[in-house]
Amino acid sequence: MSPRLSLFASTFLVAAAWCGVASAEAVVAAAADVSASEVQEVEGLVVTGDRARTSAVIGLDLSLRETPQSVTQITQERIRQFALTDVNTLLVQSPGVNVEKVETDRTYYNSRGFDITNFQVDGIGLPLIWGIQFGDLDTVLFDRVEIVRGANSMMTGTGNPSATVNYIRKRPTAERRGNLAVQYGSWSDLRLEADVSGPLNADGSVRGRLIYANQDRESYLDHYRQNRNVYGALLAWDATPKLTATAGWSMNDNRSKGNLWGALPLLYSDGTRVDYPVSASTSADWTYWNVRDQTAFGELDYRFDNGWSLKGVATYKRFEEEAKLLYAYGNPDPVTGLGVAGMSGIYPSEYESWIVDGYASGPFELFGRTHQAVIGGQASESNSVEYENFSPDTVIYPAIGQLGRAALLEPSYPGAYRAEDELDRLYRLYAAAHLEVTDRLKLVVGANWLKVKTKGFSYGVDAGRDESQVSPYLGAVFDLSDQVSLYASYTDIFNPQSEVDVNRQRLPPAHGKSYEAGVKSEWFDRRLYATAAVFKAEQADLAEFAGTFADSAKSYYAGVDTEVTGYELEAVGALNDNWSVSAGWTQLEIEGEDGSEIRLYTPRKTLKLMATYAVPELRDLTLGAALRWQDDIEGMDLLPVTQDAYGLLDLSAAINLTEQVRATVNVRNVTDEKHLNSLMWAQSYYGAPRSVFLRLDYNF
Repeated sequence: MSPRLSLFASTFLVAAAWCGVASAEAVVAAAADVSASEVQEVEGLVVTGDRARTSAVIGLDLSLRETPQSVTQITQERIRQFALTDVNTLLVQSPGVNVEKVETDRTYYNSRGFDITNFQVDGIGLPLIWGIQFGDLDTVLFDRVEIVRGANSMMTGTGNPSATVNYIRKRPTAERRGNLAVQYGSWSDLRLEADVSGPLNADGSVRGRLIYANQDRESYLDHYRQNRNVYGALLAWDATPKLTATAGWSMNDNRSKGNLWGALPLLYSDGTRVDYPVSASTSADWTYWNVRDQTAFGELDYRFDNGWSLKGVATYKRFEEEAKLLYAYGNPDPVTGLGVAGMSGIYPSEYESWIVDGYASGPFELFGRTHQAVIGGQASESNSVEYENFSPDTVIYPAIGQLGRAALLEPSYPGAYRAEDELDRLYRLYAAAHLEVTDRLKLVVGANWLKVKTKGFSYGVDAGRDESQVSPYLGAVFDLSDQVSLYASYTDIFNPQSEVDVNRQRLPPAHGKSYEAGVKSEWFDRRLYATAAVFKAEQADLAEFAGTFADSAKSYYAGVDTEVTGYELEAVGALNDNWSVSAGWTQLEIEGEDGSEIRLYTPRKTLKLMATYAVPELRDLTLGAALRWQDDIEGMDLLPVTQDAYGLLDLSAAINLTEQVRATVNVRNVTDEKHLNSLMWAQSYYGAPRSVFLRLDYNF
């Protein structure tokens, strides 16, 4: 038995013994699903009637209809049905979010025309280095994911008027429960999961949860393969009836080989388009990109008799990576296929963050009415150290038609130097109130003060800065009827930037404003939630790619003023006892200072559709379909390449084999659509062709 399977089997037996179900049949079965009714009770998902609630916008617990901003929730039920095992596959289903897979192990996200740089866990902002997701972040640790579109000044204070992604952790449960799963699919993709939770003492005052996942896979891409291990451990203790202490640790250990740094040169030297096979890659077998992301947290939650609560959270995050990378450059000759060369470097890096966050929230009386208020603060310190070991050797590629068949020689490396050493400190204070002006009119008012101080250097640039800002928040919701509400909101935000200009000077912070107005409604006994919104976002001095330095091939940028206007339509919920739907349409315009269209790599029109149909009398058979469509996009001015409009269709089917075992089949890109993943950079590579995955879940 392999070490990986041995670890999974050991975890399974421990889990089964804990829950009192260790049997030969259980070991053979290995996995089932939580029913739709149980999903509504999963920890962390608060439901009033059938209305999901969120505190991700202002820190107060509000229903989505009461929140004067667009919020989407991807639930555990959808994660299971469509096998959304990593954040990229999850966010691609979210209305208004674009996933820019520029490389195999480096991903950007954008919404409403701007990059998403704010990511949170349980409402606590955790730094994402350079605003990029390195490696694949696994979803096994999370119960659901919330996406707040537009600026989020109250809970972040920095960033773009794009969106905030809030990951909600799984928590220890009061009842004993467990899930084991095995999944296998195209390109030898094997995934194992274990998730057990329950009380650790007789009265249930101490509860624990253990989570593990491993995914080992090859790829449709030449050279590329990946192994990911994910661990989670949480402990909750009701010290008194009013005080709960929770602590947890998690690690996402992502190891890739044959990965892309950059991607495929898209044009021949005469400007014509290169027609690659879908599997084409400019990588080599000796490249790798290892990312280890660990987080530990401690939380105290005290609940007063008057409805107020006091919560404090301390978080430590350590991010380590080491990568040996190969970047291809040049354009091949259309006759010989020669002309592409490569450069390589080794990049070990370490990032550490300490975050302390505390807030109080609860009701108060004013003018004969009950309102809600929150006041809090945060202090954090982050240190980043990056090394560069860049090879002076040039890697020579064979003719472009030989990619994937000819071995590339590994160059020599002279030794590493410290390229970056930065220390960031962030402090913020915030306060907000949800005011019940009348039975039909609610106001949300608040403000966030934030200060950022940085010292150190980054690749030859002085990183020092000392910046602060106060961002207001104002929102209103007016109930037209029991089913329909009008809303509007305004906030501003600022974004300290790490990009440099042509003189190698760091750009000043970008300042943004975000306006949104629309209608929210609930139908079919509040089971279907539908919204329509118009929005406008402005960002001054936003970094836009302007070229590369001749001596290092690193990018420089220029600050430009950008304006985005658009509208969104979204509906999510149940049409009846059988049909569930999620639909979202986004349309926008992105203009620069002179009114011309910019960021043409961002689709102006996107459609996200998802539907499931359940047949409970047929062993709880559930059929699902998910469609993602975007209009055509263009590369930068230096890259006159277009990607025509395209759509991707995924299908799924799940059925109970026994009372405890559930089987799910997912088919992705059913029509085998050939498409480029992104035109954000001057290079790109193709998305995955048709693939099939079978999953077995065992629930105990």
